[in-house]
Amino acid sequence: MNPTKAPTKALVAEIPGLTCDPLQSAEALAEAPPAGNDSPLGGESVFAMIRKWAAKGGLAIIDYGLISGSNFLLGILLARWLTPREYGAYALSFSFFILAGFLYQSLLLEPLSVFSGTLFRDNIRGYLKTALGIHWALSLAMCLVLAVAAVVTSVVGHSAVLAIALSGMTIATPFILMHGLARRSFYLKLSPGPAAFASVFYCALVTGGVFVVFRLGRLSSFTAFLIMGVAALVSCVIMVFQLNAALEPATGRPKLRTTWAKHWEYGRWALATCVVGWIPNYIYIPLVSSFSGMAAAGELRALMNLAAPVLQTYAALSMLFLPYAARVQNQSGRRAAASLNRRLACLFVAGSVVYWAILIPLKQPLFHFLYAGKYLESAYLIPLFALETTIWSASLGPAILLRAMESPRSLFIANGAASAIAVLIGIPATRYFGLQGVIWSMIGANFLYVVVAFILFGRKITELKGDGMNLAPLPTV
Repeated sequence: MNPTKAPTKALVAEIPGLTCDPLQSAEALAEAPPAGNDSPLGGESVFAMIRKWAAKGGLAIIDYGLISGSNFLLGILLARWLTPREYGAYALSFSFFILAGFLYQSLLLEPLSVFSGTLFRDNIRGYLKTALGIHWALSLAMCLVLAVAAVVTSVVGHSAVLAIALSGMTIATPFILMHGLARRSFYLKLSPGPAAFASVFYCALVTGGVFVVFRLGRLSSFTAFLIMGVAALVSCVIMVFQLNAALEPATGRPKLRTTWAKHWEYGRWALATCVVGWIPNYIYIPLVSSFSGMAAAGELRALMNLAAPVLQTYAALSMLFLPYAARVQNQSGRRAAASLNRRLACLFVAGSVVYWAILIPLKQPLFHFLYAGKYLESAYLIPLFALETTIWSASLGPAILLRAMESPRSLFIANGAASAIAVLIGIPATRYFGLQGVIWSMIGANFLYVVVAFILFGRKITELKGDGMNLAPLPTV
């Protein structure tokens, strides 16, 4: 969706067989009977499985790389071309957009990934038609809230620059959210290739659009959000045509009320989780802007930009893994789920270590290159950001599995513990120690989050049956 930290830090995703038809279901592999081993892929060789996972994982990374790369570049160019105060308004608005994205993630995208592999696995087209109705209802509610916030900020807060940024975000939000829904639809069948194709157009429109608007002298936080919205709309139209041609015919259309009830049953805890998950990661931008001014919020955002590539890579992999993890725990039981958790945690931590090992030695020239000399006084904080990101990476294994087990309540508890650290320690630390206090607070909050997530996963895995859950599909119209 956007260059932010998703499965709470990265809005988080899914990997078995690469086939000739990129939209062909991988259900057959996932449902194949075991051949005397614990692999959910039966008798498939380890080499073949790794090759297929690598191919699909590579496409997912390309897809997310195009989206997050273009948004990352947009953030960098705004930091270069806007004043620190204007960029701070963009950063503050973007932190609220992240919260809106988390709400959408909780009530639509996350249940969609889970239930498409269980309850609606034989009727993806019909399920998506019903999900589209949920999308418009959620988008309308979010736009109304954002529009009111823009008016209140202008009239009561007397902050025209922030009100303008919120206005642009209000217009762009429905299209950006629909873009996320369209991309996620391909991942339901473990097929990131078509989504990556459409993302090429998004990347070209965002990068080209920002240069054109800048040359015309019209670049602002408002036009930046409009560029994202237009790019998302064009890319979404392309994906709709691809989906319409590739999906199997619907066997019926799930009832909106029944589907929403199931989404709400799952998403109510995810909804609470997204709020408490937003607090330890994004509350600091409003805090910094309140204590030190809008320019300081821009400085914090400039630091956070550097973590965006690794975080969005993890968002791609998380989105790819979630339906697969749902199938593993549903069909193969606790041993396979526990093994997958360990492998995912090691994979994400190792990736973070490699990324920061390359980036940290280049921090001074990197700030010069990216920000044209701006925000250079904050470059010394990059190693602390590296530590914070690496600690958080360890949580992605249990986070994905707990979501697949339909246990957002567990993630609510873990994020609630992290939020307590952010509020009780983060607020005074930000007030008295500035950006350094912010980062140390994030490190403490994420460490506690990892510990609690692993403990809760361990408890949850004991409740999982050895032969899976085997849920029955919901009724259709």
